Amino acid sequence: MPQSEFLREAIERGFVHQCTDLEALDLLLKTPPIGAYIGFDCTADSLHVGSLVQIMILRLLQKHGHKPFVILGGGTTRIGDPSGKDTARQMLDDDQIAANMRGIGRIFANFLRFDTQPDGAVFVNNAEWLDKLSYIELLREAGPHFTINRMLTFDSVKLRLEREQPLTFLEFNYMILQSYDFRELALRHNIQLQLGGSDQWGNIVSGVEFTRRTLARHVFGLTTPLITTASGAKMGKTAQGAMWLTADRLSPYDYWQFWRNTEDADVGRFLRLFTDLPIGDIERLEKLEGAGINEAKKILATAATSLAHGRDAALEAAETARLAFEQGEAAENLPGITVAPAALAEGIAAVRLLVDSGLVTSNGEARRLIKGGGARINDVPITEDGRVVTNADMIDGVIKLSAGKKQHRLVKLAEIGG
Repeated sequence: MPQSEFLREAIERGFVHQCTDLEALDLLLKTPPIGAYIGFDCTADSLHVGSLVQIMILRLLQKHGHKPFVILGGGTTRIGDPSGKDTARQMLDDDQIAANMRGIGRIFANFLRFDTQPDGAVFVNNAEWLDKLSYIELLREAGPHFTINRMLTFDSVKLRLEREQPLTFLEFNYMILQSYDFRELALRHNIQLQLGGSDQWGNIVSGVEFTRRTLARHVFGLTTPLITTASGAKMGKTAQGAMWLTADRLSPYDYWQFWRNTEDADVGRFLRLFTDLPIGDIERLEKLEGAGINEAKKILATAATSLAHGRDAALEAAETARLAFEQGEAAENLPGITVAPAALAEGIAAVRLLVDSGLVTSNGEARRLIKGGGARINDVPITEDGRVVTNADMIDGVIKLSAGKKQHRLVKLAEIGG
């Protein structure tokens, strides 16, 4: 069992998959603070739940007195990481990357403490050094330390080639730039540890070796496991789309519902990874069965939503769910859509409303939901896919639209002239 508090808890909670030298890292971590980083490329203006393990391990690191560095890929986003990708990433211009960087930066203020304390988190943009590199300089400095033979063995390259899918020379250079990042961060900020997902193992090992060879420093890499649900689904991907971490992309209510809908077999694991609840409390909750496991899911949902959106938003989402599900009320805080008064007066197909509201993604899916008895208007099942929704369905100025027992939307009238 590791001696450092960080590694002990990280292993206990399920964060540790691989490490370049676990014993030596454990000794280093016994004396905080050490600097550790994770890089986040700026391909969208938000991150989703698939990045949450990385955010949470930085949070755990800071909890134990170490200093987290959030590296925003202002430089590497212009190249594109091939890891886990079947096709080349869309090329973004500098304005898009800057806007995405600002959006992503908002997320971390909810999870990490940014201040001047020894363990205060820091943002760093790798464009600071990558944008200044000349090609010849990079070739001379980094080229001798990378062999094509070794690079072809990394999964990010090998899997793409095995599937006979194109891998551009641009993407092939990504691991060199990521390795260069580690070397620069060791020089500029004395960072000694890179963290990342298991799909980053090859890139991280390359960075460790490059930094050791060029700086003669012993640095470390540690990866987290790939998180899938008990049924094998990729974490953060649902029929409704990605589970984003910002409210303008996904409402706190929908985020709460995502965690509330966790599979029974995942509750304990997700409580460990995605909340700050003590292990003893989690061990008690994961033993619950029947109605008890639903209470554990609500605790998971409220704790996870509190981290991403604040305690008030989480409690409001939990109360909205209680009103909608336990009391059968169309709570005003449910997410919804607006329709034109004239359109509702004429009648709108229920199939169309199910799609427009985001409860389903296609007309075919809506019809299957209706056929299976899972679609409801004001808690009454829709019995035919030709059902038309009109003003007569309004109750207190709203219509409650449901898919199954857990997904609900309100249909409201748009204001005239609005």
